[in-house]
Amino acid sequence: MATRHQSRESVISLLYAKDIGNEQIDKFVDEIFEDKKIRNKQKEFALSLFEGITNDTDLIDTEINKHLKEYKIHELGHIERAILRMGTYEILKSDLDNAVIINEAIELSKDLAGDTAPKFVNGVLDAVSKDHP
Repeated sequence: MATRHQSRESVISLLYAKDIGNEQIDKFVDEIFEDKKIRNKQKEFALSLFEGITNDTDLIDTEINKHLKEYKIHELGHIERAILRMGTYEILKSDLDNAVIINEAIELSKDLAGDTAPKFVNGVLDAVSKDHP
């Protein structure tokens, strides 16, 4: 059975695919989750994340852009953008403690993104969380 961390990794993969132009990825979500053995409650969790982020992308990007100093969201790498979108969505919409959300985003960025990503993700999501305690 998959963990929430693995569910989030899969959501990052889906967001990445969508972001690089694979608009048809929505049709393959169930197959992708099944392939990664994301089932039952973890699948519900992952689906709610993916659908929520996809539906609220404009709101999420506006929130992230408020806290970016040198760049805008469309100038970031695809993986960093996906991680920030997921973390921001969870801060805005979930009941999970913001520190847990930020820590998970940092861990994902260590696994999936460049060397400077964890510090960057931490800084942006920390700023977002201060606006939404």
